[in-house]
Amino acid sequence: MKTVKVQYKVKPGFAETNKANISKVMQELRELNDGGIKYSAFTCGDGQTFIHIAMFSDDSGQQKLNGLESFKNFQAALKESEPVEPPKPEMLELVDSNYVIF
Repeated sequence: MKTVKVQYKVKPGFAETNKANISKVMQELRELNDGGIKYSAFTCGDGQTFIHIAMFSDDSGQQKLNGLESFKNFQAALKESEPVEPPKPEMLELVDSNYVIF
């Protein structure tokens, strides 16, 4: 299993556009219906800081996510928006869970 956390902060005027772009990614993932990909996005209390958590059962899941047109568009739009704090990916290692992930 592979887990990635990405955190970044957008400019105030871009937050709603970013949420809409994330929703497009989620819709495409739902249509893909791949049980080996679990992906969630959150905002912090400031409404501008976003945290994404992506869990993959294997490397192919991350490749599928990266290959989605909606994900490519989301990444391009985020980069063009010149975030206040750029995306910072961080690999996470599972210690334990009270539910089965994969």
